[in-house]
Amino acid sequence: MKIKFDSNQPYQNEAIDAVVNLFEGQALKSGTFELNLAASTELISEIGLGNRLTLNRNRLLTNLQAVQKYNGLLINKELNGLDFSVEMETGTGKTYVYLRTIFALHQRYGFSKFIVVVPSVAIREGVMTSIRLMREHFQTLYDNVAFDAWVYDSRQVTKLRHFAQTSALQILVMNIDAFNKQSNNIIHRELDLLSGHKPIEFIQAACPIVILDEPQSMESDQAKRAIASLNPLCTFRYSATHRNLYNQVYRLDPVRAYDLKLVKRIEVNSILDEPDFNQPFILVQGITATKNQVSAKLLIDTNTNKGPQRKTVSVKGSGADLFDLSGERTNYNGYIIDEISAIDGFISFTNGLVLYVGEPYGGKTDDVLRVQIKETIREHLDKELRIKNILPGITGPGAQLKVLSLFFIDRVVNYASEDGKIRFWFEQAYKELSALPKYKELKLPSVENVHSGYFSMYKNVPKDTRGDSSVDDEAYELIMKDKERLLSPDTPLRFIFSHSALREGWDNPNIFQICTLNESKSEIKKRQEIGRGLRLPVMSNGERCFDESINRLTIIANEHYSEFARQLQTEIEVECGVSFTNRITNKKESRSAKLKSDWRLNIDFVELWDHIKHRTRYSVDYDTSVLVERVAHKLANAEKLKPIRINIQKSQLTLSEYGMDTQLLSVREADINETSQNTIPDLLSYLQSKTELTRQTLAEILTRSGRLEEVRQNPQQFLDQALSAITSELRALMVDGIKYEQINGQEYEMFLFKEREIIGAISNMVEVDKSIYDVVEVDSEVERKFAETMNTRHDIRHFIKLPSWFKINTPLGTYNPDWAIVKEDDEKVYLVRETKGNKEELKMRAYEWAKIQCGKAHFKALGVSYDVVTDASEV
Repeated sequence: MKIKFDSNQPYQNEAIDAVVNLFEGQALKSGTFELNLAASTELISEIGLGNRLTLNRNRLLTNLQAVQKYNGLLINKELNGLDFSVEMETGTGKTYVYLRTIFALHQRYGFSKFIVVVPSVAIREGVMTSIRLMREHFQTLYDNVAFDAWVYDSRQVTKLRHFAQTSALQILVMNIDAFNKQSNNIIHRELDLLSGHKPIEFIQAACPIVILDEPQSMESDQAKRAIASLNPLCTFRYSATHRNLYNQVYRLDPVRAYDLKLVKRIEVNSILDEPDFNQPFILVQGITATKNQVSAKLLIDTNTNKGPQRKTVSVKGSGADLFDLSGERTNYNGYIIDEISAIDGFISFTNGLVLYVGEPYGGKTDDVLRVQIKETIREHLDKELRIKNILPGITGPGAQLKVLSLFFIDRVVNYASEDGKIRFWFEQAYKELSALPKYKELKLPSVENVHSGYFSMYKNVPKDTRGDSSVDDEAYELIMKDKERLLSPDTPLRFIFSHSALREGWDNPNIFQICTLNESKSEIKKRQEIGRGLRLPVMSNGERCFDESINRLTIIANEHYSEFARQLQTEIEVECGVSFTNRITNKKESRSAKLKSDWRLNIDFVELWDHIKHRTRYSVDYDTSVLVERVAHKLANAEKLKPIRINIQKSQLTLSEYGMDTQLLSVREADINETSQNTIPDLLSYLQSKTELTRQTLAEILTRSGRLEEVRQNPQQFLDQALSAITSELRALMVDGIKYEQINGQEYEMFLFKEREIIGAISNMVEVDKSIYDVVEVDSEVERKFAETMNTRHDIRHFIKLPSWFKINTPLGTYNPDWAIVKEDDEKVYLVRETKGNKEELKMRAYEWAKIQCGKAHFKALGVSYDVVTDASEV
């Protein structure tokens, strides 16, 4: 197939015009047979022809300001050198834009010498592939112009003579590493092959326009000196994630790219290793060595007031006992640190266990990886089936669109070797899923033909690399040259495996699933990860597909979608300067609620306050035998203990001007093979530490529940069920038996209204007349409607939203009621009301319902009517 390029994308043309218009007033390109040395844009020297700038700096600044004003950017007061920044979101055609800008500058002004500087092999190969694919397109747009495009090779430096001396358009692509070291780069040596000149002198004579692709990777002092050594006429910097902005001329940020639907929507399928706490879990997060000691951070399970939780603990030297650090979890008996080695990056324990940094022990890492692979295949096949069924109806009969999935792995051997576990899991899952009747109409290829790996080779053996070394060349060249072949529906290859280091410089528009398979937490940034698949897909006719229902990128992640979204949003804020925080602040600009000048003289408020201001104390009474009976019954009827499972959540991410929103689409579970025997902890000690009930009471509850035989299947789940049953029934008994009484001489002081300012978002403020404040702050739509209605009712004399400092003590913590009201029909009544979406007890959180019952008992002691309402009409 042949990819077609659209020359009429408005945002791309805007970016091109932004650069071209910078040179407004520059001498135009002479005709083919016309020579005008005075106005020529070529600088003639002894060893070559170079670009020539005829504009002075004042005119350049004027042009820059005009461009910035047109594009809605911050306007420079002075010119910050001759570096110019173009910001374009990943997947929106950055490479296309700067390559086409080269042709536009050549056509209009006659500039002919251009160098594209890249930070890595991957990006270099991407640029060369783009030039190859776009050559015919650019020649059609720009009068069939002849041009040379090539990669600098230190073994062929004589080609630089042609670069300098020809008047034809030249596009030279260079790695920054090829010329950033004066000491050992050939480009800086005098060579007989070049008549004693240094190769770089021919570049300098050409006075090239330099284009930096991903300039944030070339911001070191050394890199800046190297770029300056090229003697550029000016420098244009293209990136989605600039570290520094120099004379910015155009901006297409992530928010605008999403709004214009220039990239795929994002969905996240979360494969969650939810801790079961039945086995010891240890992850070495890092080891630090100082002059005096070696320390490490471990992620382990610990006992807390809220139950077992996975937390980071610090250890120093040998002797640390994980049993103590975990809050005496029996799972960690015998896990005593023997040695912490900062040199080799491991921790050894006295029981023989050795763990390296990033290596988990006791978790379900392999199970998560296996499920990630299977879910990626499932997502892929579902996408193929959907496209096959709906695409013809969108674009016409016979329309096809190839679906690709990309796996990033951190250890090549797990796939490349014949017995690699990732290869085994993939082939097993593909065979299982492709055999399902629902996928029959896809006529899927055999497993041998649908997957392949692109890895760096060393002596014909795939190896793990950083992604930027010389041995990566072959892998990058192969994967880039395969770009068109991969897009063809006739090519059976659908699933691509690559090393996780390959995270930028290569993308394919038809990547619809990205799965990162890491045995430890991935260090790949989310924007780099999703950037491999954000481009809009290409159909078999070579045209882009713009259907939003198809253009969705699914990330199969081993973390919760909300965490993925949070990290992605943070990266966008940090890297792009698109501050969602400021946008939220602008939308919800805060203000203070102002007390009315006569608030102390308002008789309705004063009388209301006299009724509700009194403080109380409570006492509780319950029968232990009743508690045992009720808890045992509840535990006996709790759901059956489940084997350990992995939770699969699919969600959609939507980027708007207000931030990253997430929407849960589906939830499933996957079984795992559990072969180890679970250790039974001390049930009574654990429950006693959480409830303060006696061991005798707890033993009686567990015995009478009849569930002890099940404990071995999932001890922690049983403890969670038992604790939940005890807590809920104890809470109910305490609430049922609670009594409040006034405390003589203790009350909420009225002056606190003056001292405690209420500040909130304007959008959460409702203007009112019948209150001591000019506005009341609401927390929900239910509260908003309630306040608005109360303010207009004739029988409501006064109402206030009770401030956060007005709190009632309960056995479950403090409780802050919602509203205090003065109502008058035939007589005045003083009311306190709680607003909820509904009043059904089971639809509220248990502790919330219990606090409401305590509130009812408190106000009963004061002689004030209290109730829960869903609407102002119920008052």
